[in-house]
Amino acid sequence: MLKIECPWCGPRHETEFRYGGEAHRVRPEKPDSLTDEAWAAFLFMRTNTKGAFAERWCHVNGCRRWFNVLRHTVSHEILAVYAMGEVPPVPGARKEGGQ
Repeated sequence: MLKIECPWCGPRHETEFRYGGEAHRVRPEKPDSLTDEAWAAFLFMRTNTKGAFAERWCHVNGCRRWFNVLRHTVSHEILAVYAMGEVPPVPGARKEGGQ
């Protein structure tokens, strides 16, 4: 099981959170002008990274806030936690205290 550190509530068990998918996806400016194939690619195709991967999480059983997590997809180690809108840290960078 993962221990995820909510930026506002501190470390909590993963069952308090809900996964929100890949972070930093930008919605197309004019979705009506996209072809069906391009729209389907935006909706359904995701990066399948082996290594550091930026994800969105929501602390549903706590403060109910959304934030981003940089997680290693093989080891599930959480490399960094950062607020929505912040620039993602360099993959592999560690926070103080080993997390």
